[in-house]
Amino acid sequence: MHISVLLKECIDSLNLKEDSIIVDCTLGYAGHSSEILKKIKKGYLYAFDQDKDAIISADEKLKQIGSNYKIINSNFVNLKEELKKENITKVNGILYDLGVSSPQLDEKDRGFSFQKNARLDMRMNQNQELDAYYVVNNYSVEQLIDIFRKYGEEKYAVSIAKGIVKNRPITTTLELANIIKDNVPFRYKKEKHPARKVFQAIRIEVNDELNVFEKSLRQALELIDKNGRIAVITFHSLEDKICKKIFDEVSKIDNNLSKLPIIPIEYQPKYKIIDNITPKNEEINNNNRARSAKLRIIERIR
Repeated sequence: MHISVLLKECIDSLNLKEDSIIVDCTLGYAGHSSEILKKIKKGYLYAFDQDKDAIISADEKLKQIGSNYKIINSNFVNLKEELKKENITKVNGILYDLGVSSPQLDEKDRGFSFQKNARLDMRMNQNQELDAYYVVNNYSVEQLIDIFRKYGEEKYAVSIAKGIVKNRPITTTLELANIIKDNVPFRYKKEKHPARKVFQAIRIEVNDELNVFEKSLRQALELIDKNGRIAVITFHSLEDKICKKIFDEVSKIDNNLSKLPIIPIEYQPKYKIIDNITPKNEEINNNNRARSAKLRIIERIR
């Protein structure tokens, strides 16, 4: 079962009003969207997802609450373009929950998990061509080293990449997990599962997650109306760095101007950072996947 992380904190941080127009960029299994819909009885919810299984399940759930929503079957990198089709150019709140949903991890056929045997896949959008099987079996050793270092921050990237190339073709998740295990020092295996970072790196590569998130978040900042808020839940340092960098960029006064006695209004920031929240111990104890989560909130102030 999927338990939404930081659910109460996230809903509270969006400052929902009855007539708010809200975008959930990561619908998933509608954990956050359900709570949003309950609070915006006269408003409207636009929810993005590209996973057809999640869309079917979420639609069933949302139908029980209200009809004032639309699910958009698209990657959130198309945020502005898709909302423009709905004649929406400004919204009151935007949410990103960047975690892979539990059903995606738990459904072994999707090939996200290093603990369940399945064909290598890892596509969020089941219609796209690039999948984990292609990355593992066709990327050069240099390309593999690069993505394991960049997206997995994996210190044994070289030995793992060489082990993969030597053992091709690799078809399943457990085959890959065992090859990773065989190509790291014994002491490293005792810390955490050595496949964790490599699987994360391959998943990010397959779905182009970091580039897509950065482009989408910049669109979100343009779409948010005055007094509206953007809430972002990240689960690893790479996404969090992007979010922090962009939020800092738009909420701080330019260094060259900061020494002026009076800063003209057009040079003052349009956004204000509201909060950075991490889960309480109680939530982490109830849901291990909350362990690495971080919620950042920003508001448009002018």
